[in-house]
Amino acid sequence: MSENYVAPGQQRYLRACMVCSIVMTYARFRDEGCPNCEDFLHLQGSPDQIDSCTSQVFEGIITIANPQKSWVAKWQRLDGYVKGVYATKVSGQLPDDVRTTLEDDGIQYIP
Repeated sequence: MSENYVAPGQQRYLRACMVCSIVMTYARFRDEGCPNCEDFLHLQGSPDQIDSCTSQVFEGIITIANPQKSWVAKWQRLDGYVKGVYATKVSGQLPDDVRTTLEDDGIQYIP
């Protein structure tokens, strides 16, 4: 099975990162963290951080197999991220302290 496979009964547990839009299950965020944002979001093993920095409310999904060559990845500003499944739109708002940390680290957050 693919590393990104989600069984039909598990789809209700999908969440999208509010920074990079990657879509994974709650359990994967808990066990592995966000593959693109873990350096500054610290989601791995932190249920509170997962709840505040990911959202269950998102629209559309895009599967990116080769982010560097995909025109869709460039159009969605995903070309610097890992391959995977991404939401086209994520609803929610990052906490102020996380937004401040992103700005201090020089990371441009585009809601």
